[in-house]
Amino acid sequence: MSITQQYLLDTHRARQHGEPVPPAPGLNDWHVVRELRDHRRFRAVLAGRPVGRHPLRSLRRWARPL
Repeated sequence: MSITQQYLLDTHRARQHGEPVPPAPGLNDWHVVRELRDHRRFRAVLAGRPVGRHPLRSLRRWARPL
């Protein structure tokens, strides 16, 4: 069963029972990524390491041809 099929099944069941509909899959992915980044930065500060550069600079460095 795919994620979409499971979501549709959960939505159908929730509506039958009068419960709130679950959030769509992938809706909060960016929030999770942002929280993970913030947590890593926080742990770096606690460990006394530099936090790092802006994420786009790192992406540009990785995308640069060798």
